[in-house]
Amino acid sequence: MPNAKLCERFRGFYPVVIDIETSGFDSKLNAILEIAAITLKMTPDGWLEPDQTLQFNVTPFNGAILEPAALAFNGIDPDNPLRAAVDERQALDEIFKMVRTGIKDSNCTRAVMVAHNAHFDHSFLMAAAERSGIKRNPFHPFATFDTASLSGLVFGQTVLAKACQVAQITFDHKQAHSALYDTQKTAILFCKIVNRLKSLGGWPLAAIDSETETQQEQNHNSAQ
Repeated sequence: MPNAKLCERFRGFYPVVIDIETSGFDSKLNAILEIAAITLKMTPDGWLEPDQTLQFNVTPFNGAILEPAALAFNGIDPDNPLRAAVDERQALDEIFKMVRTGIKDSNCTRAVMVAHNAHFDHSFLMAAAERSGIKRNPFHPFATFDTASLSGLVFGQTVLAKACQVAQITFDHKQAHSALYDTQKTAILFCKIVNRLKSLGGWPLAAIDSETETQQEQNHNSAQ
């Protein structure tokens, strides 16, 4: 499939992988503590790959509730000065700027969040954008690509670490629950799912030689 275009793959949506570490489960009351975003690109042959990355440690907004159990789970100390944290408005401004540039360069129309258990991350992103008074949010207000659901379909696993294991993606449990690390693994996982569908003949929708595509994917993976 020469000259493949990302804008044609997801009906004009520009997929952006996001992971957010928080101080609890309530997007209105609990704070974003870390956020990472990875954009995706498509090779001329139609294979999806990770592209640009941004990551920020984030200062809790005024009045945010910091649940001790959540902090113990993700191991984040919001008061640690070495975090070099920024406020959530600055983090979102930088991420949204990167995303808007990617949308324009890819001739896409809007960003769509890719995340593991995407409803959670999406709710925090939208709440933070509203709280920060950001008017031009490039992300779709409710549509997402959830790699937990996709992994359950393709690999029979919904936990990120287990899905990576089945997909033969290395996963270090000691680095898990870092926004950057989890975003990196989620991006690789999503690309592997999309590329596997292509290699099996599921994309483009016209009939293709799946055996040839499988060999092309193997050649692409070995070259990375």
